[in-house]
Amino acid sequence: LIRPTESQNIAIRLMGGTQWVETDRPTFVAAWNAEVAEVPEFTDSTLHVVSGLLLPVWKRLPQDETRVYRLQTDDGERIIGRRVSPAWAATATGAGVPNLSADQAYAALIEGKTIIDLTEGLQLRRSRVMGVNRIELTGFTQGMRERLRAYGLFSEIISWKLRFFVPVGPDGAGVLAKLFNLWPISRISEREVA
Repeated sequence: LIRPTESQNIAIRLMGGTQWVETDRPTFVAAWNAEVAEVPEFTDSTLHVVSGLLLPVWKRLPQDETRVYRLQTDDGERIIGRRVSPAWAATATGAGVPNLSADQAYAALIEGKTIIDLTEGLQLRRSRVMGVNRIELTGFTQGMRERLRAYGLFSEIISWKLRFFVPVGPDGAGVLAKLFNLWPISRISEREVA
């Protein structure tokens, strides 16, 4: 399924259990154009780049993405460097507790290469559930459930197990900010994307 801002892969046998319905061309074109009109012309994103003299530290850089980028700032400064994940950048530059904003954490989790550990044994990571990428919170206790729901997380019982998820969309970063206020980030690590 292809949409203006995203695409999903869903098995044909699972389509009957979804809300998707077949429609005629004019209705589809109107819905497509309405969704395209809501998309902003430009978006800002943060790109973490290690630049400077790279050869001496090349082996210490993550090996999952070895492409070298050439960038130019608005001021005309040219930068050559390797892209690294937010988790690697936070770990490499921080001496103590990692510092990541809710927006940065949300972007890193959606990308799928980052695991964020919070205090009290909580952990955030991207999970694929029923063909859709979600941000899952694990390690919660019975006493945390109502507070997590009040903060905006939603729960589902999957295979007889209660699981909590951060909403994916415009509310996701706000929910993470509430989580980080009560359970700060204790560690950021990388994971291989499946």
